[in-house]
Order: sequence, then C-alpha cells, then structure tokens
Amino acid sequence: MIATILFICLLVLLLLSVPIGICLGLATMLVMYCVDGAPPLVLLARSVVTGADSFPLIAVPLFILAGDLMQYGGMSRRIVAFSSSLVGHIRAGLAYVNVLACVFFAAISGSAPATVAAIGSNLIPEMEKVGYKRSFSGALTASAGMIGVMIPPSIPFIIYGVTAEVSIGKLFLAGVVPGILFALVFMATARFLLRNETSISQSTTTFSPKKVASSFRDAIWSLMVPVIILGGIYSGIFTPTEAGAVAVLYAAIVGIFVYRDISLADLVMVLATSAKTSGTILILVIMATAFGRLITIAQVPSDLARALTAFSSNPFVILLLINIVLLLIGMFMETISSIIIMTPILLPVVTAVGVDPIVFGVIITVNLAIGFCTPPLGVNLFVASSISKISIEKLSKTILPFFAGMIILLMLVTYIPAISLALPSLW
Repeated sequence: MIATILFICLLVLLLLSVPIGICLGLATMLVMYCVDGAPPLVLLARSVVTGADSFPLIAVPLFILAGDLMQYGGMSRRIVAFSSSLVGHIRAGLAYVNVLACVFFAAISGSAPATVAAIGSNLIPEMEKVGYKRSFSGALTASAGMIGVMIPPSIPFIIYGVTAEVSIGKLFLAGVVPGILFALVFMATARFLLRNETSISQSTTTFSPKKVASSFRDAIWSLMVPVIILGGIYSGIFTPTEAGAVAVLYAAIVGIFVYRDISLADLVMVLATSAKTSGTILILVIMATAFGRLITIAQVPSDLARALTAFSSNPFVILLLINIVLLLIGMFMETISSIIIMTPILLPVVTAVGVDPIVFGVIITVNLAIGFCTPPLGVNLFVASSISKISIEKLSKTILPFFAGMIILLMLVTYIPAISLALPSLW
C-alpha cells in the first residue's frame, strides 16, 4: 500500500513537470504525512541530514567544478589537436580523432554531455569541411560522448558508490576496460559506415613525429589530469574526494596561469555554472536518501526480488529483464536520478543471484549511458543536434548502427564480469 501510493505520487509530480529532486522529497513527505502505517515525518528530516553528511559525496561538486574549469580552460581544443596528430593521417582519420578525443576528455570531465559539447564544438565543423555529413558527425560525437561516464573520474560512478556503499576507487577502475571497448567499437563502426565514402576516406593530414611531439607538449597539461587524479588515488596519496579538490586546483592553475584561457570574468561564470549544476544534483541525492529509506521500509526490493525469481530463477533471464527495465528508464529519466532511485531497489536483487556490486555499478551505468543517446531524453543527442544543426529525428536514425554496438557491448559487460573486474582485481 505504502509503495503503491509513493510511486503514484512520484509519477503524478513528474507528469506535472516538478523538478525530480522536489518530486522525491515531496512524494516521501506526502506518504509519511497522509498514509496510515507509514513512518513518522521526522524520518524525512533525519534521512536528509544523513544523506547530506557524506564525505565521498563532496567529490561530486568538486569534479563538476574541475570539469567546467577544464572545458573553459582550452583543454578540449588541445586534446583534439593531439588526437589529430596521432590518428588523423589514417583513412577516415577525423572519425577516429573524434572518438579518441572523447576518450581523453572523458578522463578529464567525467560527464557525457560535457564531452559531447567540448569535442563536438571543435570537431563537427572541422569534419564537415572535409566532406563528412553533419548527421554522421553528430551521431558519432553523441555516441562517443557516452564514454564520458565510463572512463574515470565518472560522476555516475561516484553517485552509485555513495548509494551502494562500495569503493569508488574500484568503480573507477572497473569502467576503464568497458570504456576502451566502447571506443574501439565506435571506431570500427565508423570505419564500416565510411567504407564507400571515397570523398572523405582519404587522410586529411600526414603523420609527423615532429607534429605529434609539438601537439603533445601543448596538451601535456591536459593529459596530466587523469595521471594525477588516478595515480594519486591508486597510490594511496589521496582519496577520490580529495582527488576532486586536487583536480579543481590543478585545472584553475592551468586554465588561468598556464594556458591563460580563463579570465576573472570567466572564473565567476564557471563558479556560478558549477554551483547551479552541483546544487541540482545534491538536492537529488539527499531527497533520494529519504525516498530510498521509505521504499526499503515498504519492502519494495524484497518484493521485486520475489517477483523476478518467481518469473524465472535463471540469473541470465533476471539480468536480461533488469537491462530492459534500465534501458527504458534511461530513455525517460536523467542518469543521476535513475541511479539514486534504482540502486536500492535492484542491488539486493542482483546480489541475490551472485552479481558483484562493482559489476552491477558498471551495468547500471552503461545502461543509463545508452539513455544519453536515445530519445525522448537523449541529452547527448540534443547537445549534438544543437552543434550540428541536424534534427533529433535524423540524428536518431543515423545513430542506430552505433546503438547496435552499444547493445552488444552491454550484453558482454553484463554476462562477462571479468571485463569489469579485470583492473579492480589487481588493486
């Protein structure tokens, strides 16, 4: 009864276009206040305080600020230039440059939409100049941008780690191999799609060790970011949260004093933008803590586990059903919200069938990352559409071959845990 009323309240508020953080808190409050047998309203206040009082959670606003500083600080432009010097000479090289630049920038920003915006604004116009269709360039950038939430540091991994109470450091490592595999699949798909495009299949530049060395020197400050962050975490010098503070300091120094692309006025704008984004996410997290407590009290996870096991006791089938549910949720709900809401519900189910919580962190993140590329939400599609000036409808059709690759890799990540656990097992 409690669970039914809770989800009805949440759905009604969502249909009324109430911000999801407010939806979670208001639905929880209404049920606690109005439904007989529900916990007392004081649980909402206690849960909000408990949810906010989390040291790992501080990493979220820090990495958001660091990513914004790096984006405005000229790092994406230098990463594109370095990527071009490495693979721009290969047939259809700019497509490879696009994906490789997304991988590099993903290791800096931790955000999929930010990766699409930073790399797309640089590369989509350049690809059009040498004959690439804007629809293809937009679809490729939107697809490659999803790597932003898999290559560490990843904001969704931080949120999942806090929600599931698992090691954020291990989650960061678990995302590396899947992220690289996605990059390789996108490159292979692009090469296949361009096999008959003779007008753009020739290289746009020649390989030059001197040019590689020059662009590397220019980009070295950008490329050092993942080395400093991940090296510091896994060497034990600092925690993932402290790594966020180090990233902010480093990005500010490089952007203001080294590259000199950030002025005082820019700094104020970056701080304001980051504060707005961080505030939105943190409200989601703390309100979802109370929401999660209530669905646990209402025995939603255990009821769902019984329903799934009653349908089938086969772990393969249960994981397939969970993937379908998450893919559908990713089409309609923002990633952070989905992780916060679904983790307490699904984690007990998957652990009951023997899935490692670290592996499930990768599974849920990959599922919801695909949602960045699927309408009607499709944040990456909207960003790429804005840059390429191509309609969402046309981009949605063009992205289908890349979507097929995403689904194949999702199945591999789901049913071959070694893909995600290869690096964490070494730490």
